[in-house]
Amino acid sequence: MLGGDEIYRFKPIGVIHSPFKSRGEAPYQGVFSDKISEIEVFKEYEDGLKDVESFSHLIILYLFHESKGYMLTVVTPWDPQPHGVFATRSPYRPNPIGFSIVELVERRGNILRVKKLDAVDGTPLLDIKPYIPKFDQVENAKSGWLRNI
Repeated sequence: MLGGDEIYRFKPIGVIHSPFKSRGEAPYQGVFSDKISEIEVFKEYEDGLKDVESFSHLIILYLFHESKGYMLTVVTPWDPQPHGVFATRSPYRPNPIGFSIVELVERRGNILRVKKLDAVDGTPLLDIKPYIPKFDQVENAKSGWLRNI
């Protein structure tokens, strides 16, 4: 059982190359951008990409490497009222892990060309998982305080 004292170290498996050179240039969510980004998976992990091109969409997990510190309540672009950080997608989190569901445009060896990614250029890549609608799409899901978006 985890007691909260454990320290886990993650080693990036790649780097994200995006047209967004700063946080201010990146969209608030990847769904709002059709710009192409490239995900470079380090050569030592390239074999792990076998069959990834058979999926139309991928879940990308990455480190908010420019996020310094965290706040337990935040104001988002979607609502002027403060909300708990765990009820938002703010990058200012105790564990600054981000994710995007991206559209895979093509694979070129260890490079994945994708759309719908909101990460800034140079973002460390932590993991890739296939998006599987039968598992990942939830019918009748509620959007909480974001219901009007």
